[in-house]
Amino acid sequence: MLSERDLSDLKNRGIRVEDVYQQVEYFKHGFPWMDLKESAVIGDGILKLSESEVVQWANQFDLLKSNLKILKMVPASGAATRMFKSLFEHISEGKLNKESELFLSRLDEFAFAKTLLSLCNSQDSNEIISTLLESTGLDYGSLPKGLLAFHSYEDGFRTPLEEHLVEAAQYASDGKIARLHLTVSPEHRARFEKLVDVLLPTWKLKFGINYEVQFSEQKPATDTVAVQLDNELFREKDGSILFRPAGHGALLENLNELQADLIFIKNIDNVVPDAKRESTIRYKKAIGGLLLSITEKIKGYLLRLNGAIEEAELAEILAFAHSHLGIKISKQFNRLGLEEKTDWLKTILHRPTRICGVVKNMGEPGGGPFWCADGHGNFALQLVESAQVDMENEIQKGIFSNSTHFNPVDLVCATRDFQGNKFNLMGFRDMSTGFITEKTKDGRKLKAQELPGLWNGAMAHWNTIFVEVPLETFNPVKTVTDLLRPAHQND
Repeated sequence: MLSERDLSDLKNRGIRVEDVYQQVEYFKHGFPWMDLKESAVIGDGILKLSESEVVQWANQFDLLKSNLKILKMVPASGAATRMFKSLFEHISEGKLNKESELFLSRLDEFAFAKTLLSLCNSQDSNEIISTLLESTGLDYGSLPKGLLAFHSYEDGFRTPLEEHLVEAAQYASDGKIARLHLTVSPEHRARFEKLVDVLLPTWKLKFGINYEVQFSEQKPATDTVAVQLDNELFREKDGSILFRPAGHGALLENLNELQADLIFIKNIDNVVPDAKRESTIRYKKAIGGLLLSITEKIKGYLLRLNGAIEEAELAEILAFAHSHLGIKISKQFNRLGLEEKTDWLKTILHRPTRICGVVKNMGEPGGGPFWCADGHGNFALQLVESAQVDMENEIQKGIFSNSTHFNPVDLVCATRDFQGNKFNLMGFRDMSTGFITEKTKDGRKLKAQELPGLWNGAMAHWNTIFVEVPLETFNPVKTVTDLLRPAHQND
């Protein structure tokens, strides 16, 4: 039962009552499992570009970019707490662990080492780590990754924010303006904005372009309720409903507000120094150029579908949907009449389109590319996380475990239709693909719910193309010692 106070809280947050009821139903009954048909592989769901094709599509991108509004979106709100998990354990337990020992033995190789040691009065390991993590020192334990010193240069260090500014100029630019959009948490927004103000004059001068840097925050209306283990609403001590941020899927609202012809999406921690970036730039341009080619074909086909058309032309469009839009149709399609086939193909083509770079699976935890059933006898390409798969079903578990490729979050999106109008992206998500996790609050257990993931269920009904990209373009920093990997050393 919702009280008058509950209804007022919902109204103030912009949350609909029916959404709360739906969330509680998902808590009670769970989300349906994804129905995996098979993993996408090179030649069947994943494109592998030849060297000449990479050059061709990158050149195409450079040729067309001056007439396009290009933007790069970077989710950057997450705190770096998990990055320092082992160092926090070192402090709490008062002794070395495997990672803290490695961290201390190679301390001078970190970009923040000089600043850190200047704040320490001794070489004591506890003092060094405490100074790194706590608010009386560098406060890295509570800052977002985007504001940490990642890479060393002769003139100092760069944060991921600065590396993304550099990247934006190198591919998210029309040659005159580089556009970068970061989603940040409210408590850190001012620090991001201050750092951008400091950095922009240097990079404007160096690249000879202007920058448009935007920030947005996760909207309160995307928060979800939590429940107790008996599925009753979890309430704070004052009786109010506990609302929780709904994961990166909530950022679909932010993406939906962006106005651009092409939108690149990449995680904040997946950056490398200048010396290691060439492959990233080449492939970003290549998948951008390929997407422009695909959307141009979509435009041409939709114009043909809106006029008189013959069966042979429908067969051509259907083959294109299979090879370039990640659609395998059911046999039922062949039983349809000409008009019904035409309407079906219009629906398929008239959707947002994305290219997802995927890398060879090296055992990283996370999702991958699969052919999935859509409930109507068709199969479509999807990015699927392990939490969406029934691992007690040996067949489904086997398909997921044998995936050859992994999702590094390397996307380029076309969110305007063939007439140049922006799609309402909220209409192309699958709300039945959320996540439920167990958490604690004030010592009490609760169940939390995340909205469909931004690149998973939130884009479930997009046209999807998977392209293999080189492994060297994927260099996430999950723990602090990942910064010791060669990819993050500027040598």
